[in-house]
Amino acid sequence: MKFIDTAEIQIKAGNGGNGCVSFRREKYIPRGGPDGGDGGNGGNIVIRSSTRLSTLIDFRYVRHYRAENGVHGKGKNKYGRNGEDRIIEVPVGTQIFDADTAGLITDLSEPGQEIIIAKGGKGGKGNSRFVSSIHQVPLESEPGGPGQQRHIRLELKLLADVGLVGFPNVGKSSLIKRVSNAQPKVADYPFTTIAPILGIVRYKDEKSFVIADIPGLIEGAHKGKGLGDQFLKHIERTKLIVHILDATRDSDPYNDYLIINNELQSYGGSLVKKDQLVVINKIDIPVVRNQLLDYKEVFKAHNIDLYPVSCASGEGIDKLIDEIAKKL
Repeated sequence: MKFIDTAEIQIKAGNGGNGCVSFRREKYIPRGGPDGGDGGNGGNIVIRSSTRLSTLIDFRYVRHYRAENGVHGKGKNKYGRNGEDRIIEVPVGTQIFDADTAGLITDLSEPGQEIIIAKGGKGGKGNSRFVSSIHQVPLESEPGGPGQQRHIRLELKLLADVGLVGFPNVGKSSLIKRVSNAQPKVADYPFTTIAPILGIVRYKDEKSFVIADIPGLIEGAHKGKGLGDQFLKHIERTKLIVHILDATRDSDPYNDYLIINNELQSYGGSLVKKDQLVVINKIDIPVVRNQLLDYKEVFKAHNIDLYPVSCASGEGIDKLIDEIAKKL
């Protein structure tokens, strides 16, 4: 399924039913009093987070949502039925913004959370409500109130314990494929991963954690280059960042590390303050293995531990997973 993480929709709560103007008309009761009932309230629009959904793709096809109107009041003091609420389910981790002001309305970060995002109109009063000692034959009633309308933007941020970051094609997809149940596309060209991918890592004693393969970042990502600003937001909820480097690139691994960390810092928020494990991949390649001690010394000089792995052969993977679990 294609991963869709933003959508804009129009919502309209139900209108309230009109109040009724009616008088009692029965045999032997020539002067029956007013008996117009109230209209029912309009239904609300309710947004609820659900674990059944993982993307916002449905909202690309249906963009307008309405709740039921309240029923009009009737004679014999019959009140109109309230309109039914419209329940809209979204994935856990969805933020809701006012599309016109860009203001955050709520963040549905837990399963089963819900919010009334648009209130239904109040039902109008029937003429029986306007009786008084000096006004015994009221001909007035109230119309139902309009339901609230809103234009909202939905934005999904992944809920993962660990986020994998790094330049394109450094081995993030290969790592998540080796350690979890995820099956991302893996190929030898940049931007193989064009949408975040979640995988569950089963650890010792039946423990588990969720790991997210974030599409490769490039310099200028925080400004939107390579869609980087759209990908960086998914790291905001993670507890730990695993930064993957590839020494076979035509650049220095430590310089690559600084470039990606600068993107995290420039994006803002708490990204750069999160715990990081720095991994150097592809140690099965002789040229990388031969220079491994040099790489370790460079990072150690900056108080950074380097975790060497080979996603191809599996070397070093168990130690890395142990360290991730320990950090979590």
